[in-house]
Parts: sequence; structure tokens; C-alpha cells
Amino acid sequence: MSEPLTSFAINFIAVVGIVLLVVVTLLGVAALVLYQVDKHQTKHTIRRNYPLIGRFRYLFEHIGEFFRQYFFAMDREEMPFNRAERAWVYRSAKNIDSTIAFGSTRDLRIPGTYYFLNTPFPTLTEDAVQTQPMRIGPTCMQPYDAPSLFNISGMSYGALSRPAVEALSQGAKISGCWMNTGEGGISPYHIEAGCDLVYQIGTAKYGVRDENGRLSDQKLLEKASIPQVKMFEIKLSQGAKPGKGGILPAEKVNHEIAAIRGIPAGEASLSPNRHPDIANTKDLLDMVERIRHVTGKPCGFKMVLGETQWLDEFFQAVIERGVDSAPDFITLDSSDGGTGAAPMPLMDSVGLPLKESLPLLVNKLHEYGLRERIRVIASGKLINPTNVAAALCMGADFIVSARGFMFALGCIQALQCNKNTCPTGVTTHNPELQRGLVPEVKAERVAYYHNHLVHEVEMIAHSCGVTEPRRLKRRHAAIVVEGSRSIPLNVLHPEP
Repeated sequence: MSEPLTSFAINFIAVVGIVLLVVVTLLGVAALVLYQVDKHQTKHTIRRNYPLIGRFRYLFEHIGEFFRQYFFAMDREEMPFNRAERAWVYRSAKNIDSTIAFGSTRDLRIPGTYYFLNTPFPTLTEDAVQTQPMRIGPTCMQPYDAPSLFNISGMSYGALSRPAVEALSQGAKISGCWMNTGEGGISPYHIEAGCDLVYQIGTAKYGVRDENGRLSDQKLLEKASIPQVKMFEIKLSQGAKPGKGGILPAEKVNHEIAAIRGIPAGEASLSPNRHPDIANTKDLLDMVERIRHVTGKPCGFKMVLGETQWLDEFFQAVIERGVDSAPDFITLDSSDGGTGAAPMPLMDSVGLPLKESLPLLVNKLHEYGLRERIRVIASGKLINPTNVAAALCMGADFIVSARGFMFALGCIQALQCNKNTCPTGVTTHNPELQRGLVPEVKAERVAYYHNHLVHEVEMIAHSCGVTEPRRLKRRHAAIVVEGSRSIPLNVLHPEP
């Protein structure tokens, strides 16, 4: 080795050594400072008792949200959706084989588990019929013949990112289902793909409010003039937060979202607990009729059922006014529905689950002779064929899902929807995180997920001996109750 080269190597090693020494020294000084800070602060017990080391608790707590589902939870035990449920959606969205081998990992003894009661003579493929469009709002100037029984539930632009909305709207167009705008109003990204849209009117009336926050007929007309807007939905409540309005953190309210909603930028967007102008049954029917009259399009409302006596009062009022005064649809949400941000007591403990409220609502509609007039849309944790088919058995006309389509977009259930840090770009406005969600790619996955789910619901229907999913009845399913025995749904909830 030449002397200049040897000299260079020695100098290089010396420089690297000095740099490492400086780095180690700085790290040591920083550690010492943090040690003293932790030891003398009074807010955090763990950090005070275990200076410096205690800080790792917060790191482990954060990364545990990601690792728990992969390393520690069994396939069927995680909440709100377990690995088996998510895996089925992922495989369907990617259009890959979703069959399983050896045996089911599902515990069939747990109360609430559905069985479908197959017939010895299932429907042959050649005898099956394609599910036909169903008309909503037959008395409207512009009724809606909804093509698909499975559709995208309400998720606002703002709660969702721009590429997520673009992917969902493009996927809805490809698959032929509708997309609910959520209460955040309609954005250009909803409209560009040309899919059918349901405009949701929340308690703050975003996008259709005047300067005082009241419903504006002029803005209703503007939205109704958009050809893709097929229906209007008044949101009374949702399963994740009954009695609480929408919550959008200030960091998500940029200038574009503020303009769409008609609110100040950079301020948290908090909707009222209820519509200030809907305080009783009369007000609700008046609002339905007003929106339907102004827009010429079907109008209904979304709710999670709690107090059940109210249904008698409501349907009696409809009968007194006349059947034409009825809402064109009711979207029934479940107490285990999801959202981007909600108080835990409401998320955990308020409202009835769909498996109880849906048959109750359908029976009341039959009792008052309104079953054919009012369409029933079921919502709340319906992401796989089993739960969708069960809702159809209980009387739903349509199913809507939000989180199922979020999984199709790539959601990994990181539980950070309310923090603007979603690692998959679905619920964040951070451009660096959004870049991983490519709308053109995810749109195909949205369509594949929709199509596979409908196909497998049809497969369940054929196994039960009916020719298409909407012909499923309560006698075609059973549910496990206490004691690990099952009861047919038509015994547990007798059909009218």
C-alpha cells in the first residue's frame, strides 16, 4: 500500500472516530438532560420513577397498535374487525383466491353467530336470476332505480382524503353502486367519476346552508341539479355517536374543505347534536317533504334506533298525513357502527345493534302497511357476505358499508382516523402519507370488493334455495343464543 493511501486511510478513520465521539457525547448529554427532566417533572408517574427508560412506554404503546394485530391477536379475536374478516376483504379487493382450507376458525358457539339454513335442493346456476334495480321514491318527479343492493355508506371529504374519495367514486362507477357523500358536502372528487351519489344532510347542513347555518332551498336546488345526485338523506344520528354531531379536527379543515362546507378554515368542525329545526315527528316529516319538493328527488333519513316507542308515533303520523308523505327510505345504523372520531361512551354504550333493531323496524313497517312504500337500508359493521346476507334475511332492501370499502382502499385498522396520521393515506391530509394511495389502482379494488361480496351473498342465497339475495327470509337463517344453541330468526323475530 502506498504511503499517500495509507495516510488517507488514517485520516479518514480519525475523522470518523471524532464524529462518532461527538455523536456519542451529544447523545450522552441529551440522555443526561432528559434523565434530569424526567426525574423532576411531576405530571407523569412512570417517567418520574423510571427516568429516561419510562419514555419507551409511549413508543411501545404507539407501535403496539400496529403490531398487536399481526403478532398477538388470534384470527378471530380482534376488535372491531378481526384478521379473518379483514383478510377476506383484502383478498376480494385484490381479486385473488378467497377460499380457505382444512376447516373454519370461526367459533360457532358464540352468541350472535349466524347460521344459514341450507336446503337439500339448492338453486342451480342456470335457475338463478340477476338482482334487479329497485326503485326508491316512486312518487317523486325523479325516482331512483338503484342498481346494486350493496353500496358505499356516508364518509365525508375531510374525514377522508382526496385520493380516497377519488378511488371510492371511481370504484362505485365501475361496479354500479351508489356512494353516500357523508355530511361534509359534495366535492369535485365525488363528481368527477360520474358515479351515483346520495347527498347526506347532517345537523350542520354543510354545503346546503345559508350564512346563518339554516337549510337553503337555493343551495338544495344547486345540488339537485347535479345529475349524479340521486337522493338526499337527512342524518338524524349514526351508530357510533347517537346524539352527537360530526367531529372534524381543526387540522383537517383546510381552505378547500372549509369552502365546500361553508365554514371557517382552520377551526374544528363540530355539528350540533341534532337538527335545530327538527325537534319532533312533525318537523321531520315537514323536512322530508320540503327537500323532496324542492329537489324532486327521493328523500329519507338515517338513524340509529334506541327508543322504540317513537316508531309508532312516527308511522301513525305518516298514516294521518297520507302514505305519500312517508320518507322514501330509512337508513338504519347499528350501535356498533364506526366513525372517524366519537366519544367512547357513545361509541360503546348507546343505541341498539342492528340484529335487534332491523327486524323491529321492518315489523313496524308491515304493521302500518308501509313496507312497500319505505325502503330499508341497513348499515353498521356489514363488511362480509355473512352479515350482509343476515341483514337481507331480516328484511333490508339495501346494505351500505363504510369500513368495508375503507379496507378495500388499504386501511389496516391502525385506529388513527381522528389524528391525521393514517399510515395508508385514507383519512389523512398529509401529502406524504396520501401518496401511497393511488386512486386508479384502489378504484379497481373497490369494484372487485363490491362484486365479490355480491357474488358470495348470491352464493348463500342459492344454498338456501332462493334465486336471488332479496328473496332471503328470516326462515333461512338462525342465530346462536345463550347456551350455544341456535334459534331460527323467524322464531326469535316472528315475521308479520
